[in-house]
Amino acid sequence: MSSVAQKIREDIRVVKNENKTECTIQVVSEENDLVIYKIDLRPDEKFIPEPIVLEWKTPALNVKGVWKPTSDFSKRIEADWELDNHESRISIDSPVISLFGNTDENVLCFSCSNAINKIELGAKYREEDDNIYCKIILFTECKYAISDFSIEVRVDYRNIHFSQALKETAIWWETFSALKPSHVPAIAKKPLYSTWYQFHQNLDETVLLKECRLAKAIGFEAIIIDDGWQTRDNNRGYDYTGDWQSERFGDFGALVKNMQSLGMKVGLWYSVPFCGTKSKAYQRFKGKFLTENHRWAPVFDPRFPEVRNYLVSIYVAAAKDWGLDGFKLDFIDDFKAYPDTNFELDPERDFSSINDAVDALLTQVSDEVKKVNPDIFIEFRQKYTGPAMRKYGNMLRAFDCPGDYTMNRVRIADIKMLCGDTAVHSDMVTWHFDEPVENAALHYLNTMFGVPQISVMLHKAPVAHINMIKFYTNFWDKNSRLLLAGDFTPTSPMTNYPIKKVTSDNKAIIGVFENNFVVLETPFHQIDILNVKPSELLVLVANHNFGTFNCQIFNCEGKLIREEPFILNKGVNSLRVPFCGMAQLRLITN
Repeated sequence: MSSVAQKIREDIRVVKNENKTECTIQVVSEENDLVIYKIDLRPDEKFIPEPIVLEWKTPALNVKGVWKPTSDFSKRIEADWELDNHESRISIDSPVISLFGNTDENVLCFSCSNAINKIELGAKYREEDDNIYCKIILFTECKYAISDFSIEVRVDYRNIHFSQALKETAIWWETFSALKPSHVPAIAKKPLYSTWYQFHQNLDETVLLKECRLAKAIGFEAIIIDDGWQTRDNNRGYDYTGDWQSERFGDFGALVKNMQSLGMKVGLWYSVPFCGTKSKAYQRFKGKFLTENHRWAPVFDPRFPEVRNYLVSIYVAAAKDWGLDGFKLDFIDDFKAYPDTNFELDPERDFSSINDAVDALLTQVSDEVKKVNPDIFIEFRQKYTGPAMRKYGNMLRAFDCPGDYTMNRVRIADIKMLCGDTAVHSDMVTWHFDEPVENAALHYLNTMFGVPQISVMLHKAPVAHINMIKFYTNFWDKNSRLLLAGDFTPTSPMTNYPIKKVTSDNKAIIGVFENNFVVLETPFHQIDILNVKPSELLVLVANHNFGTFNCQIFNCEGKLIREEPFILNKGVNSLRVPFCGMAQLRLITN
């Protein structure tokens, strides 16, 4: 460790431990300002642990903000008298916090290896001494006996971009056997049409097939049929969940085949934990719920093998009988402890831990449906997009934010920095058709650095809107490998990532979402710049003389506006690109 890093931090220590057993902390790796600690708890006999609090401090030097996995627009520094901590468990967030500096550099990024059990983390400013106090709290909900416990804590002080520190944290998680990501099939990396925001529960077979034809023609490869397929009840709610019979459609398998014949893969929505009081399953599983006092529906208790086997059988049967290509498994975060959850010993339960039972359930679901279709896609959404969920899901989607393209942009970036090779999807975008096409493009272009999902009624959309969707879907598809696997750098987390870049050896794609100048440090042969803002002026600051480029300027419908040589010199350069249009620069070589 450098002398600078040694001076600006203290080692992790136990500040609270009411357990009657020794808690040991040792350094297992220390190199280049990156330290990994191992914390062990090995009691003489089983016991129910009380919370253990680990803490260390670091001077508040050059700390601009604090990044957490789903902090959305709030990445501010919190004071230590603000009591809420960041919670992580199998179906909530990830066990990581990042402190970033004034130029997006990593100040401190710390994370835990245990992404399944509940852990609380904090990084709070103490006004008495101007230090940031970092905290990890173990066993905040452990209501059952354990025999031993081990966890690793990774503490990264390296002077690298904060996003790089997060991406390397995700790689570190992948080294643990309990957190190995699942295979990502090709279809998980394709633009997708969702029924939710336009149909809601009012699904109609004729309109669905019409929409599939139109979606396929403009570049979409899959459809997710959301809530409403399983019931004729159109009231929002989950009273009829649990049985999962297709009441709305006479022959659901035939509908799936008809959609597939149009070239669309088909996925189906399920609210996994809910068992509505009007379902047959509710009577069958009485007494095997985590709670019956949920605002939407009773919640299955996955600690019972009968419950897990029942849920798995539903998805396997659907995959076989209807020939499904994918699943949208929803509300996983509602598998949790409630005030009325029973933790008394029950011989019918084979797990005491809800989180371990969820792990067993989703492992079984993933394994069994992939026996039917090895390339089946499984989508999860925030907040259950952490490292444990990558074991079972191959698509991670931004949490619902209809009409809010800025939030969509932020959430895509926040997932993407921690998702490794798992496909990150936008929330399905929707907008009012009275919007000018440039405003409609704002919604769509803010999805470009993830996999676009859309939920608009295409057969009612203005022609200009269809042209825009087709142009940018085609652009996305041609550049999908770079957009999904290139070196991704989001800038300025405090201001909602106003510039995003993906780069490879010879090409860069840059999204400019606010009136910020674009810094170009590395020469590229190809540069595509998306002007996702009303101002036409783009300011490029180059660190070198990059040469002369052929420059093509397109509007948001894909019409070529002009083509001309563009000399990209060292220093300040400018371009004018239409609102939500694109500049494509190609180096001219002699």
